[in-house]
Amino acid sequence: MLFSPKLPVPVFPLPNLIVFPDAMMPLHIFELRYRTMVRDALSGERVIAMGLLKPGWEVDYHGSPEFYPLGCLARFEEVEWLPNDCYSLVVRGLSRVMVSRVVREYPYRSARVEVLPQEPCSEDDPLILSEKYELLELYRRLLPDAPGAAAGAVPAAVSERAPALLPGADLGYEALVSALCMMVETEPLEKLQLLGFDSIIERGRRIREIAARARPKPRPASESGEQN
Repeated sequence: MLFSPKLPVPVFPLPNLIVFPDAMMPLHIFELRYRTMVRDALSGERVIAMGLLKPGWEVDYHGSPEFYPLGCLARFEEVEWLPNDCYSLVVRGLSRVMVSRVVREYPYRSARVEVLPQEPCSEDDPLILSEKYELLELYRRLLPDAPGAAAGAVPAAVSERAPALLPGADLGYEALVSALCMMVETEPLEKLQLLGFDSIIERGRRIREIAARARPKPRPASESGEQN
């Protein structure tokens, strides 16, 4: 059963990061308003809504820059209070949400959110098993120490959490899809589109297409410096 917040949720919009359900992500919280947000969330339901800032956010970053209403509800899994009064967090995505109404602007935004269900899928479905096999192969190729892995293929913040994202092949299909959506490098808006799919199968197929498109092609010998 999906967790549905009873109270308005703190909103933490970022310019280039999308969190997906069942995926984990480390965060370093240093701004005063968001340190306050962490303390308030810890005394409440321990959840925040992770969102994506709209283009042009730089102009009003310290005010209330606009953000896309689609986001992901995330729960604090690990919290470390640092000597400089900042926080080191690990959050886990819970579910997709739509921000319906901002109820507070200062010191950080807080909003009512609507949880968005996803189309159900069965782990025993032959189609799911086939798709999962392909996604596991992609995951293994993306690991930083995998043979032939491209430098910079996985964002550093994600690669350091790779074991937590996918501890083993018995991970559920949705969690595997979400892990890959976090790991594959592409534009934030394209990741937001992935989050918008109600079908997890469609999301998994799309992330495979994006990964295939992003994979560097072998260069001819004349371009790579090799000589006959």
